[in-house]
Formats: sequence, C-alpha cells, structure tokens
Amino acid sequence: MAFLELAGLRKNYGAFQAVKGIDLAVEKGQLVCLLGPSGCGKTTTLRLIAGFVPANGGEIRVGGKVVSSEHSTVPPEGRNMSMIFQSYALWPHMTVFQNVAYGLKLRKLPADEVRRRVDEILASTRLSALAERYPGELSGGQQQRVSLARALVIKPEILLLDEPLSNLDANLREEMRFEIRRLHDEFRYTTVYVTHDQSEAMTTADLIVVMNDGLIEQAGSPEDIYARPETEFVARFIGGTNILKGRRGDGQTVLRDDGLALVCRSGTVAPDGQTAVSVRHHDIVLSKDRPGDSGSNAAAGTVVRQIYLGSHRDYLVSLKDGETVRALAPVDFAVPAGQEVWMRFPPERCRALSR
Repeated sequence: MAFLELAGLRKNYGAFQAVKGIDLAVEKGQLVCLLGPSGCGKTTTLRLIAGFVPANGGEIRVGGKVVSSEHSTVPPEGRNMSMIFQSYALWPHMTVFQNVAYGLKLRKLPADEVRRRVDEILASTRLSALAERYPGELSGGQQQRVSLARALVIKPEILLLDEPLSNLDANLREEMRFEIRRLHDEFRYTTVYVTHDQSEAMTTADLIVVMNDGLIEQAGSPEDIYARPETEFVARFIGGTNILKGRRGDGQTVLRDDGLALVCRSGTVAPDGQTAVSVRHHDIVLSKDRPGDSGSNAAAGTVVRQIYLGSHRDYLVSLKDGETVRALAPVDFAVPAGQEVWMRFPPERCRALSR
C-alpha cells in the first residue's frame, strides 16, 4: 500500500475545474515532483494535500487513513505535514535558531529537547554559524535553508514544497536543487514538490508527475519522462524536442507529406493514421553531404539561422514544406544561413507519439 494516495481527487472553483479527478500513489520516503505550466492544477493539488482547501470529490489517504474527502477534511494542523512556501515566511524579529525552534515550542517540547533537535538540524543544513542572525542578515539561499530546517525539525510525515526556489537567482537555484536532494537523502521524508522548472524536477525527483489542464499526463522516473514521453505535451515540456507530424506507414514508420519517412524504434504509432514523432534537438545528426547509411531517416533542409554557443552550435533548419527543425551540432560544424544541410534522424532516437 502506498503511503500517500490520491484517488479521484477533484477541486472546482465555481464552474472551473482546477483538478479533474487525479489518481496518484506515493511510496513512503519518495520525493515526488508535480511538474507543469502555470494553471495546470499542481499548486491546487498541493493545497488539497495540505488541507488548505477542501476537495469536491475523491479522497486523500495518508498511511491508509482518509484525511480528505468530499464529506470531511482533517484540518492542516491535524495532518503532521510541513509546507515551505515561495516567500520563505520567516519571522523577521526572530533569530535563525528561534525561527527553527518555533514549531517545537508550539508542541511544548522540553527546552533541552528543543535545543538538541534545533542544533542537529542546523548542523545538517549548514546553518550552525548563523544561528544568532536574523533573516534580514541572510542571503536568499540561506533564508531558504532556514525555511527547510524549520520544516524538517518537527519530523513531519509529509513535506510539501511550493515552488521553493522561484525567488532565487539562477546560480542559487542550481545550488539549492542539489541541497534539497541531499537533505532528502539524509532524512528520507515523503516529499511532494511543486515546480514549473523541468531542471529542478530532473535534479531532485524520484518520481515526476507531469500535469496539464487539471490532469496527470504522465508519471514516471526522470529517465522515463525524458526518454519515453507518452504524449506530445510531455515531449515538448520535458527537454528540447522537435515534433514532426505525419501519417501511419508500414509498421513503425511515419510518413510526411514532404516525402520524409521516419522509422521509429520506440513509442506507438497512432492507430487512426495521424501521428507524430518526437526527436530531441541533440539527437539529430547534421552533415554537409547526404548520409550514406541514412535509409529513410534523412532529409535535406536549408539553414535558417545558426548560433554559436561556445560548447556547440544551435541550428534552425527549414524542411521542404517550410516546417522548421532545431538541431545541435559541434562547434566545428559551421554552415551559414541560406545553405543546404542534411539531417539524419536516428531511428533509435525517434519516438512515435500516439496522442
């Protein structure tokens, strides 16, 4: 039995359906990322788990116990969960130590127990030297670690994070992704993490749940989601990809109107004839001459633009029908705009999408 279960969970705001009957099973100690664009329902789902809003249908179960249904809702304070918000929500008049100790004092733990647990968590989050500072004297990354320490010190059954790194600059965001994963590996709390950033999800998650329009599009490991997307939405949202539309040919072949035939070694060609192929930017092989062993998976195109990015060049190439394909190439492969190049789409890197 999963530790956290969502079964047919629904949430409406008037006529608007924010969450449309989702099912999800989270194992104890797992870190799950709810990933998707703004308005997809991920934050509403997190608020339902926390108990901040009541469900209109379905159930939430923790350890087999129903904590939320359309008939009853256990209040947030009765769920033994900790939540970390975008804004950190630290008390500005309290020191780091006092902020972290606050939840333990509310639970009326003995003073020596409070001191011991706070000292331990400050050491784990590398904040011991900052214990007597106030939030206004800390950097954004330090404030985020205080927020994490305060959430972890009460030993919650479930840790909830709502876009926790959105207020940090790019370098700090990257650093904190690894910090969150390190702390999860140390404490192994069951964690639900909301983000719109695929890099955060890929770095931190055991399980990525891609949401779109109030529904779960796909759930799987980071490798599954990236390498084996099941829908066009997931393929586009996770990593750079090209989506080439066509119709069903023989077997796993997709035929395009411009004459390009794409053999796909993975995925499922749609049975109704119309289908699409996902191929990542970095998987396309560019050459100045037609590949000798290309088979059907090759086409000529015209360079629309190429950008030098230091480690590689980023190409935009127009096919015969005017559709453009983005591809990455080594820096020593330099073809100016307006000239012809050949593209090879390796069959083992072409994935057919049925929806």
